Amino acid sequence: MNSKISKDLFEKSKTCILGGVNSPVRAFQAVNRTPVFIERAKGSKIYDVDGNEYIDYVCSWGPCILGHCEKGVIEAVQKACENGLTFGAPTKNEYILAKLIRELIPSMEMTRLVSSGTEAVMSAIRVARGYTNRDMIVKFRGCYHGHSDGLLVKAGSGALTQSVPDSKGVPADYTKNTLIADYNNEKSVEDLFEKYGDTIAAIIVEPVAANMGVVLPKNGFLQYLRNITTKYNSLLIFDEVITGFRLSIGGAQEYYGVIPDLTTLGKIVGGGMPVGAYGGKKEIMDMVAPIGPVYQAGTLSGNPIATAAGISTLTTLKNNPDIYNKIELQTNKLAKAAKDRFGDQVSVNHIGSLMSIFFTNQEVVDFDSAMTSDTENFAKYFGYMLDHGIYQAPSQYEAMFISNAHSDEDIEKTCEIIRNYTQIEG
Repeated sequence: MNSKISKDLFEKSKTCILGGVNSPVRAFQAVNRTPVFIERAKGSKIYDVDGNEYIDYVCSWGPCILGHCEKGVIEAVQKACENGLTFGAPTKNEYILAKLIRELIPSMEMTRLVSSGTEAVMSAIRVARGYTNRDMIVKFRGCYHGHSDGLLVKAGSGALTQSVPDSKGVPADYTKNTLIADYNNEKSVEDLFEKYGDTIAAIIVEPVAANMGVVLPKNGFLQYLRNITTKYNSLLIFDEVITGFRLSIGGAQEYYGVIPDLTTLGKIVGGGMPVGAYGGKKEIMDMVAPIGPVYQAGTLSGNPIATAAGISTLTTLKNNPDIYNKIELQTNKLAKAAKDRFGDQVSVNHIGSLMSIFFTNQEVVDFDSAMTSDTENFAKYFGYMLDHGIYQAPSQYEAMFISNAHSDEDIEKTCEIIRNYTQIEG
């Protein structure tokens, strides 16, 4: 495919934007390619500045569950724009969206809207600490919760080792209260609580990990987290920025039947606009200003344009529950095509409308097994798919997202391209 204009734009962008991109994975470094610059999108397709058409399985990293430029969402945004872009004051849309969130995710009795998933997580952790009067947080290797300083961490020499910063510019003091456990490993969690239990404010977890590739929770793992946090009077925070309204209309907590104390949302809740939200039990959320002593604020939080997009998206999902069955069936077809083509050369993980193909012959159940993936083989596969009109995440450790706009024809074309792949090695 022609990419001259994209290449030129990338070189120009590097003169005034760090790395030429505004989020690192967009640079395509992990797949040894030049990033594709997108001009427009519609339905299941995106179109780059060189005029190439792609079937899109990134969906803006998840928000576009209805597809790009969905008619109802666009009309809602256009109508809201006519009245002004932002006021920094309360609007009716904020109330409507928060009420809709509570209806769909009942555990979120009270909600605060913010502008991103990172803000939502950062704020929820602050609330958990304020409510429990404790400082420590447990997170899991391979689970990503945004780029706030206290969560950009990696494991030390063992499960009981406190974390060290995983980014330059983050003082060690910022992460000294972040403890690392292993996803799907109950013993690693138990060990932390036995040693630090009376100082742990909360566990934060992606109920389905989707930032080391898609990794499903083992049977009973989420319930174990619920039980141990209850035992130690800690809080359980579900980071549903990705899974919220995607696994089901009630998110992963409805799908698995495990109810957290606090939930963070992003992506779909904004329908393609920058929105995040955090919420939970009223007695916990009452800690937040102006009711309580935990401070959090934001000029653009709950702005009328973003909330209009969110209301339209969530209402469409609520009124059309068959969407979830459809996109799960489409995902199953893609997974089967990959399994049929690659056999035991890959591990294919999928749930709902999330999917990852790991280039490893090991079953991927945690961070360590995900890291056995052959990233060079993935890069070759990515390039082949892109050259054949399939746009997916330019990283082995990101998810594929399937939308309601993906047609049977889109899925069959993608499956056929997968079946024709010949370059895998090893």
